[in-house]
Amino acid sequence: MPRSPNAVDFWRGCALVTISIDHVPGNHYVDYTLHNFAFSDASEVFVFLAGWAMRLVADSRTARANPAAAHWKVLRRSGELYVAQIIISLLALALTILAANLLNAPFIYDWNGAAPVFNSPLLGLIGIFTLFTQLGYFNILPLYVILMMMAPVFTMIYRAKPVLLLPVSLALYVVVLTFSLNLPTWPEEGRWFFDPFSWQFIFVLGFLLGGNTGLGGWARRHIKPLFWLSLPLLAIGLYVNVYNIRINPINVPSPKLFFIFDKTFLSPARIISMLALAAAVARVFPFIYRMLKWPVEIMSKLGRNSLNVFCVGSLVSLIGQFYRYGVGGGWINDTFIVGITLLILWITAWFTEWHSQRPHLTAPLSSA
Repeated sequence: MPRSPNAVDFWRGCALVTISIDHVPGNHYVDYTLHNFAFSDASEVFVFLAGWAMRLVADSRTARANPAAAHWKVLRRSGELYVAQIIISLLALALTILAANLLNAPFIYDWNGAAPVFNSPLLGLIGIFTLFTQLGYFNILPLYVILMMMAPVFTMIYRAKPVLLLPVSLALYVVVLTFSLNLPTWPEEGRWFFDPFSWQFIFVLGFLLGGNTGLGGWARRHIKPLFWLSLPLLAIGLYVNVYNIRINPINVPSPKLFFIFDKTFLSPARIISMLALAAAVARVFPFIYRMLKWPVEIMSKLGRNSLNVFCVGSLVSLIGQFYRYGVGGGWINDTFIVGITLLILWITAWFTEWHSQRPHLTAPLSSA
């Protein structure tokens, strides 16, 4: 039976569409996505909603009855994400080789940080399989893998002492920003684009706000003042982005990561922007659903099947990059790229749900 649209799936679907558009840099539609109007972007939305969804899982009757089984399910999900990351990374490398040869453009081998793999294939592939080599625009799933591995720890803290989870997560976040702690890349020296030890904080905030008790309950009771507080915060982000105001790191005190708009370490301004956005839209989903039922159902379908949609969307966006280089930009080509991408995302979500609802053709082994 198809699931009814809900706010989490809808906003996650919107984030997936935004990510797919942003992953074709230079196209005209990028100028109208979230990062142009706020300090945060679709990545924060995606991770925040992942934490929110994890709270729904943690509060479910099944998880409460058998926490160990629920934790094991989350860890299996982490394994699925890892496999997905390897598959799309290898396919992205294959597409890069194909594009470089078809377009007679050897410099494409250097696109999206792929040069280390092609310069030293053995070490590069080891890096791909260990997640220490990440291609540009294919680096959010490694973050998600680590967050899913950390999730059982978060839920155990939450069950043992709910009031302790936020201070523990915040303390880790503060330490990471103070000392710029991050995982390294290899074989090329660098650091992960998404530092999992700072991004865990927005995940935990989503987890806590996703419930009806504790921080989530407090937010629901005070949603009106939080809504009015969010408006000036969002207005500041809009003003700063429209007028391209940027803080010079030289002019801020140390630790500097607390005062700039850094995405890798998820600086506080980005978190505040994400929370303001959440407060502003917290109560609008029912209204949007009444006014735009069909688009909401499409976005919710994308959100319900986020892993497959994200993987396919990442590869289609990469093809869009190569296509745009080969034929040029402009509104017509950019509209074609975005239109085809959205169509493929919908087909992916539709096929995933259709396949999952098919009756099993073979009997379970236990019935033999």
